[in-house]
Parts: sequence; structure tokens; C-alpha cells
Amino acid sequence: MDEAQARRDLVDAILMLERAGIVDFNGHASVRVAPDRILINSGRSLRNVLTEADVVAIDPDGRLVEGDAPPPLEFPIHTGIYRRRPDVGAVIHAHPSWSTVLTIAGHGYTPVYAQGTLLGDVGIFEKVGSVNTPALGAELAGVLGAGRAALIRSHGSVVVGEDLAQAFVLMIHMEENCRRDVLARQIGTPRPFDAEEIAAARANLWKPGLFAKTWAYHRATLRRG
Repeated sequence: MDEAQARRDLVDAILMLERAGIVDFNGHASVRVAPDRILINSGRSLRNVLTEADVVAIDPDGRLVEGDAPPPLEFPIHTGIYRRRPDVGAVIHAHPSWSTVLTIAGHGYTPVYAQGTLLGDVGIFEKVGSVNTPALGAELAGVLGAGRAALIRSHGSVVVGEDLAQAFVLMIHMEENCRRDVLARQIGTPRPFDAEEIAAARANLWKPGLFAKTWAYHRATLRRG
């Protein structure tokens, strides 16, 4: 992987997540650029004005190998998932409102619109508080399993992807699905997609071109200011 490009993309992804209201003064994203090297934004970085200087490199145990600032306290989310999932190339953790509201109210993830079906089965990590130890990171990775996302009760969400663009787009879709679910609950009972509808939506929407289009849309919005 071109590490310089990965670093630029990581900065853009976090800035785009901040513009989308998914990341605020907290939240972090990472990219695995080699088996023993992970790029991640530093814990003290300001997410709305992030630069490449705010990206540090850690090893699979979370030790700083490049940079002058420590990684986020919840780096075990990333290292725990990478250790369990060799297919994962990027991890995003944030505290977005809508998915967090659902778990506060005792609800799980339900696909209620087409793009929301792309997340598949979404487990819930029931322990509240920071996932800031290797044991908690491993436990969360177990809840994630072979899936693409997990919710952390009253805390936030975690999404993974084969690459950063995929993880970013899935995070966007998951939060939008949760937003529509919460809003629908105010006027009635949401009607989730059934198995046949889920299969049809995934067949239509799980396409590299559509992931690239969503990434490009948010990046263009970022460039426009």
C-alpha cells in the first residue's frame, strides 16, 4: 500500500466524518498499511482541522512507532479487530447520535432502507465505557465476529472495511439507517426489510462503483468547504 496516499485518505476520511456529524472532538479511524504497521489519528488531534501531522503509526500492540503524540486511548478497538480479522484493512470508531440513541433505548440495528442492508448483522457490545484495554478490544472484536459493524451500548459504533473508503461509506450508511429508524419510531413502528428485500438491495448496491461514488461525493463536499 502507498503509505503516503493512505495517510492523505485517512485525514480526508476523518474530516468528512466530522462534516457529516459522525465524528466530533472524539472518534478515530485507522488503516493497516502493513502487517505490523497501523496508521491512526492521534488522541489529542482536533478532528475538524486534522492534518497529516496528526497521523501516527502504531504496531499491532498499540506501541507508537512513528509520530510525537500517543494514539487514542481506545486504540485496542483497532488492534483487537486487526488481530482477529486479516481481511480488514480499515477501522472506524465514532460516537454518532442516531446509532447511540438506539442502543440507549434498548434497540438494536434494523435495516429500514436499502443502503442500510449493506451492514449485514450488527451485534451489540453490551459493556458501557471506553474500550481501552486489550481484553476489551478482543471482546469487542468477538462481538463483531465476521461482520462489518458493531454497536457499543450507549457509546457509539464501530465499522470495518476491506479498505478505508469501504469502511467510511458503510459508516455513513449505518448512521443514516439509524436516523431513519429513530425518526420512524416517532410516528409508528418501522417496517424492516425482509430477507428477500435485503438480498435484492445488496445485489444492487454492493458495487465498487457505488462505494467510490459515495466517497467522491463526500470528498468533493470537503474540498468545496
